[in-house]
Amino acid sequence: MRRWLLRLGALAALAAAPALADSPGGRPVKIALPDGEQVYKQVCAACHLDHAQGSPDGTVPALAHNAKLATADYPITVVMKGQGGMPWFSEMLTPGQVAGVVGYVRTHFDNSYADPVSEADVKRLAAAIRASEE
Repeated sequence: MRRWLLRLGALAALAAAPALADSPGGRPVKIALPDGEQVYKQVCAACHLDHAQGSPDGTVPALAHNAKLATADYPITVVMKGQGGMPWFSEMLTPGQVAGVVGYVRTHFDNSYADPVSEADVKRLAAAIRASEE
C-alpha cells in the first residue's frame, strides 16, 4: 500500500511538472495571468493569505492596512527584488503584472492608495535596481 501511495505521489508530481517547470537555462517562465487580482490570488495569496492578513506569527507581513504601501515604489521594489524571506518575482511576472498586483493590493484589503501604478513605473524601478546591482 505504501509503495502505491509513493508512486501515486510521484505521478502527481510529474503531472504538475510542466506547470512548475523552469525554462531552458534555469530562468523561470513568465506566467500568464490577466490582471492584478489574479496575480494576487495565484501568487501572493499563497503566503500573504486570501485577505492579505499575513501569517499569524508575523513571519509573513500583512498587506492589509499596510502604511508601507502608501508610496508605490516600495511594494514595486519588494516584488521585483524580494525582501527577507520573500523571493523576487522580476523574472516571473511582467512589468504589467507587477503594476497590476501592486495597484490591486494598494486599493484593496482596507488600503486606499488610489494613485495608479503603471508599467512605466515598474520599468523605471527595474532599471534602477539593475543599475544598482552592477
